[in-house]
Amino acid sequence: MLRTKWQLYTTVLSLIIIVGSLIRYAYGDYLIGVGSYDMTGPAADVNMMGYASMDQNTAGVHFRLRARAFIVAEGVQGSRFAFVNLDAGMASQLVTIKVLERLKSRYGDVYNEDNLAISGTHTHAGPAGYLQYVVYSVTSLGFIQQSFDAIVNAIEQSIVQAHNSLKPGSIFINTGDVDDAGINRSPSAYLVNPANERAKYPTNVDTLMTLLKFVDDSTGKSIGAFNWFATHGTSMSKNNKLISGDNKGAAARFFEDWFTSSSLTTTETIINSTFVSNNTLVDIAGKIKASGGKTCDKSSSKASKVRKNDGSLFVGAFCQSNVGDVSPNVLGAFCTDTGKPCDFNHSSCNGNTLLCVGRGPGYPDEILSTQIIGERQLKKAIDLFSSANEELTGKIDYRHVYLNFTNLNVQLDGNTVAKTCPAALGAGFAAGTTDGPGKFGFQQGDIEINEFWKMLRNLLKEPSEYQVGCQMPKNVLLDTGEMFDPYPWAPAILPIQILRLGKLVILSVPGEFTTMAGRRLREAVKKTLIQNGNGEFNKNTQVVIAGLTNTYSQYIATYEEYKQQRYEASSTLYGPHTLSAYIQEFNKLALAIAKGATLHVNGLSPPDLSSAQISLLGQPFGDSIPSERRFGDIKQDIVFPKKGSFKKGGRVNASFWSANPRNDLLTEGSFAVVERLQGERWVSSYDDDDFCTYFKWNFDNNTSYGSATIEWDIPIEEKSGVYRLRHYGSSKTTIISPIEYFTGTSSAFAVL
Repeated sequence: MLRTKWQLYTTVLSLIIIVGSLIRYAYGDYLIGVGSYDMTGPAADVNMMGYASMDQNTAGVHFRLRARAFIVAEGVQGSRFAFVNLDAGMASQLVTIKVLERLKSRYGDVYNEDNLAISGTHTHAGPAGYLQYVVYSVTSLGFIQQSFDAIVNAIEQSIVQAHNSLKPGSIFINTGDVDDAGINRSPSAYLVNPANERAKYPTNVDTLMTLLKFVDDSTGKSIGAFNWFATHGTSMSKNNKLISGDNKGAAARFFEDWFTSSSLTTTETIINSTFVSNNTLVDIAGKIKASGGKTCDKSSSKASKVRKNDGSLFVGAFCQSNVGDVSPNVLGAFCTDTGKPCDFNHSSCNGNTLLCVGRGPGYPDEILSTQIIGERQLKKAIDLFSSANEELTGKIDYRHVYLNFTNLNVQLDGNTVAKTCPAALGAGFAAGTTDGPGKFGFQQGDIEINEFWKMLRNLLKEPSEYQVGCQMPKNVLLDTGEMFDPYPWAPAILPIQILRLGKLVILSVPGEFTTMAGRRLREAVKKTLIQNGNGEFNKNTQVVIAGLTNTYSQYIATYEEYKQQRYEASSTLYGPHTLSAYIQEFNKLALAIAKGATLHVNGLSPPDLSSAQISLLGQPFGDSIPSERRFGDIKQDIVFPKKGSFKKGGRVNASFWSANPRNDLLTEGSFAVVERLQGERWVSSYDDDDFCTYFKWNFDNNTSYGSATIEWDIPIEEKSGVYRLRHYGSSKTTIISPIEYFTGTSSAFAVL
């Protein structure tokens, strides 16, 4: 009898706990989910987004690009938002529009323009052609459907993963300063900000990293971490032609691999540790020759991936912030002809901006610079992640509005009212920056345009008298806001957004705020929240800027910086009062958040210009190789050192007869794999999502033959063993032929 009563008691208690948990997670605490998906676009022939250099077209992959997402929700029925971080130059309005359409077809109104944020890391080494306004697609020869589809699909799939993995969880926040990962590339402009304002800050860049750690309550294990920190994605120069996530993408790859390796048990990390002599390894390798090209199926490269994306992987994202004037080339800018520092005010060398180039910490090796800046962010992220113990609690909330930034009334001090302007770019824009110098004949700080350039400008569009006056002291070089043929050259209607997660407030901005512009925006929003939040907000409220989010509208400089017309100011599209307009409008969103009020619907929405897009880049022609060869055959096998083996820290490479990688992007697959012999079978050790591998595509204009080179920088810590390189690809005999998939391997080699 006692046993029966005890069983009844425990059953009732269990039901109470279960029901209590359901109520708790339906009406209060957080559900969390993360996701990640491959968004690597076309690795051949496509212009890269960022430097606007016609010569910089993709020709391979250093490491793959990813969309990384997190979703937080107040239970099943409560408020939620999704944040997606892209290894891309920036967000795109058209991408956002199409992603929302897809999400609506899946989930109804669960995710919408109000509670979805899509942010770019600002790598300058990803494929272009996915933005809908003319000025951002000139160098890519218009719209590139393949680039666009890769990004839209990856965002959708990362959100699907995050949505499907939602579970009760806890979120921890931590902050700390990152050492030596960014310098101000326009220091003379920063110095024109008021001295008393500058005195409040120890440096002329923001060094703070803010990190969120997501923990599964059922297991106590972390499922992901996202952080925000400002530094440009320009460690890779405009001479680079390999797809790369730059320093933030590298940091994310390092972070995810660090978490995975640190989570493995001792048993898992000791694989095939049986001693084999060096001579035996060399003998084994010498007997294994190149396989020759063979056909395979579409899924073969996916099966060879080192990191199988089944939705269970830890997701680590390094997001962008107020990056406008922050360069990762921390050694400073020097003249390439003399080696001396560049002119301070104009970043030029005897008037020539092309000679003034920033140096990364690994100079002259840009790959090394990318690694170092990535590792500096990684080091702080690991520190913050490992020590995060402050749990976020409180409301999830959001506000979003579209605004016509070409004609906003801006209330200045007192009764003065100013206006924003139609978009325009000045002469300083054409000068470029120390990260990527622009065109000869322009300098940062120029407010005069010579007659030759005026003539060319006027052939496109002579700015109206109103525009000239509105943009002063900017001298308009490109009147993009008044150019509408064949479709609009620049955005007019922009989104701004606030996301709230307890004490953390995220400001989604559609551009690149300079350091001081970002500081002013954060402080203004925080002040509004504290003054109107009835005690919900206080000095501990943390406000972060998510840069390049939801769409792209170039730079936002302060009013004082605008007067100097360096690159960032010259690229501040909507005139001298652009920052004041942002602060004014963000304060309205902050007020609504603080008071729990609903925003007035203004009826504005950005255009969907997909039907107007022009695409001048043709499809790949039929692939061609020598008649006696097959796709995947070795073109140049491993060249062995005299000792017949490779040392750790060395580089090995081989080239294969191959086909245009635009035939199939091999999404969540790989063009390049490093395989290690384990017993009788080959196991993938690295692929083209690793920093130590390189997939390089080459098209010979003389013969019309295509080839692929795979390179592997052997890590110092790599195990001794027998290895080989494998290439995957896809070919088409003609433009209309079906795709055929192939693979091939190099001869084996020993690593000692």
